[in-house]
Amino acid sequence: MKLYHTTWTRRELEARVGRLEQIGGVRRLSLVGGPEANVEQIQVRTGAGLTYYVVPSRGLDISLTDLFGAPISWQSPNGDVHPAYFEPQGMGWLRTAVGGLLMTCGLMQVGSPNVDQGEALGLHGRIHHLPARQVSATGRWSGDEYEMEIRGVVEETTLFGPSLRLTRRIHSRLGQNRIDIHDEVENFGFQTTPHMILYHFNLGFPLMSEESRIQFPSRQVIPRDDATPLQGFDVWQAPQPAFQERVYYHERLQTQDGWAHVRIDTPHFPAGVDLKPLTLLLGWRVENLPRLVEWKMPGQGTHVLGIEPANCHVEGRARERELGTLTFLEPGEKRTYDLFLDFQTS
Repeated sequence: MKLYHTTWTRRELEARVGRLEQIGGVRRLSLVGGPEANVEQIQVRTGAGLTYYVVPSRGLDISLTDLFGAPISWQSPNGDVHPAYFEPQGMGWLRTAVGGLLMTCGLMQVGSPNVDQGEALGLHGRIHHLPARQVSATGRWSGDEYEMEIRGVVEETTLFGPSLRLTRRIHSRLGQNRIDIHDEVENFGFQTTPHMILYHFNLGFPLMSEESRIQFPSRQVIPRDDATPLQGFDVWQAPQPAFQERVYYHERLQTQDGWAHVRIDTPHFPAGVDLKPLTLLLGWRVENLPRLVEWKMPGQGTHVLGIEPANCHVEGRARERELGTLTFLEPGEKRTYDLFLDFQTS
């Protein structure tokens, strides 16, 4: 294992600490007070500078994430509010959206509120507000590598209706500033079911600054709204008053061995007492996530770049059905999704 610019064996490290958690590891926590009371979190520390908080109370999404003590993620003004306050109708999702590094949207609806075949659907579906079952948080040695892994199951079900199950695995290694996510969605019901999923990564200050440079894998970029200018989709800016969100669809993605990547370079990132160049690489397998949505929102307070691999657009299920691009899962059918975030400093 490479740690602190030195290669160590397991026993060499164990000889230097009372518990490995002195260096890094996983720890389960519960928040207290206000609307965050009783929200469970799992802290993951890689020992190389990366710390992130997985939230079993919210489908094993990832809340605050920092590197060398400086935040990577954007946090919503709602805080880590308990999902019991969720208002699923209309735009109510916005009242309890946490922000954080990852908010999963779906599993049966993504995007704008709409009515699909008589069913009223709220913004971005329910999965971000559903607690996980069968949660495990483990750290264990594999030879001289220390593996940290969080697993759990999240189910979106309806009596007399569809049933989808998300099984999630989040993995990191001691000494590496990387997060790997592997998801499997299964239709464990007995009817053909619409399936929409979007991975809403929220990147904020100081990762995103006026100096940041963004590289997308798209050969074509299309604004969602006719009034949205195309110019500036790939640059960042200081907080703007009264900025109106801009949404872009990135099409014809360039891939390498089946993976697409978004790269963000920040030349002066706070790394301890120093400022260092930081590169974030966000990658995903495009086989089942062929679309990329960009949410550009450099407003005051809501100063966030959303990078969103997906299997759909963000105009709601009725519109997806109308376009003929709505994904369905047959009874017993499964889909897998693989994504990673890798943080590199020089």
